[in-house]
Amino acid sequence: VTEALLAPGRVPGCSGTRNLRANLSDLRAQVAANQKGIQLVAELIRAHGLPAVQAYMAHIQANAEVAVRDMLRGVAARWGTALEAEERMDDGSPIRLRVRVDPREGSAVFDFSGSGPEVYGNCNAPRAITLSALIYCLRCMVGQDIPLNQGCLAPVRVVIPEGSILDPSPEAAVVGGNVLTSQRVVDVIFKAFGVCAASQGCMNNVTFGTEQGGYYETVAGGAGAGPRWHGRSGVHTHMTNTRITDPEILEQRYPVVLRRFELRRGSGGSGRYRGGDGVIRELLFRDAVVLSVLSERRAVAPYGLRGGGPGAPGLNLLLRRDGRTINLGAKTSVPVEPGDVFRLLTPGGGGFGTPGEEDGDAGDAEDTSASRSFAERGSVFEYRQAQEGV
Repeated sequence: VTEALLAPGRVPGCSGTRNLRANLSDLRAQVAANQKGIQLVAELIRAHGLPAVQAYMAHIQANAEVAVRDMLRGVAARWGTALEAEERMDDGSPIRLRVRVDPREGSAVFDFSGSGPEVYGNCNAPRAITLSALIYCLRCMVGQDIPLNQGCLAPVRVVIPEGSILDPSPEAAVVGGNVLTSQRVVDVIFKAFGVCAASQGCMNNVTFGTEQGGYYETVAGGAGAGPRWHGRSGVHTHMTNTRITDPEILEQRYPVVLRRFELRRGSGGSGRYRGGDGVIRELLFRDAVVLSVLSERRAVAPYGLRGGGPGAPGLNLLLRRDGRTINLGAKTSVPVEPGDVFRLLTPGGGGFGTPGEEDGDAGDAEDTSASRSFAERGSVFEYRQAQEGV
């Protein structure tokens, strides 16, 4: 394992792991999690028998497959069998999608041909990332309370061009693909289906530290509006699930002062249903550290739908102690000194529908199975409620 973690250092221009101890600890934690899963499945088998457990596993996947097929048939009946959309990364790389739905089978081909080539930076997304984004979107559009599982992908065939930003070579850097490009894949899928406006499309990755240690956080932004709802403000959306460190803990353990953390009023897109607002977060540094930022939606704003306005793009600023204000761009690593301030303005979500129109005028998307509301219930809902109540 150690050899595998150090192996990338043999590729020119690349480095191996920079924190072997932390990587090994992460792997041990994953092994422990899998062991816990094995233990729980074994308990189920002892309680109910192997045939019953395997049967219900198959039933859950079959139910998910039926739900996705019904959703695809509904989309085809309402919007036709051909859907397409395109989004661009901040560097101009296109993410293109063409969807061909077979209403008889309730199946679809998701074709990402025409997406940009592998990029020199780290925003390449391995094929598994695109599949994860797709299964997430399908689960969102189903409109039924089903557990997320592989059955959602059974009615779908995915075409991803080899050597593209969505299926790069083994030597490509991919860390940004997981936290940034995955969000753009979600945006382009929802855009093709007309489900909702774009959310902030970014996780706003912020790290700082020295050789002795460091800190990493992701920062929330605005959610996109839909045919029956305003976007939520100051939340993480789509392909992310992280929480931010409490201010007291942050200031106690790290050489920073959280000077400002509030909603970025007015950053959500206009519309019959407004996009959610992003946030403003300011960190005052007390020691010299290296600050790194990995973000998107600084050049390309989150789109609105059906007459809705776009959300405001994000902005990363460094306020030097000598009075200068520097635009850091979307991706950078820069040394900072005591007294410097990092100001992060995260993107807002896009709006949905033309401002002033009535509920029934925001397009017919509200009538599709892809956006039909339902009463939440079941184990998935209960688990999320428990997590949000902590």
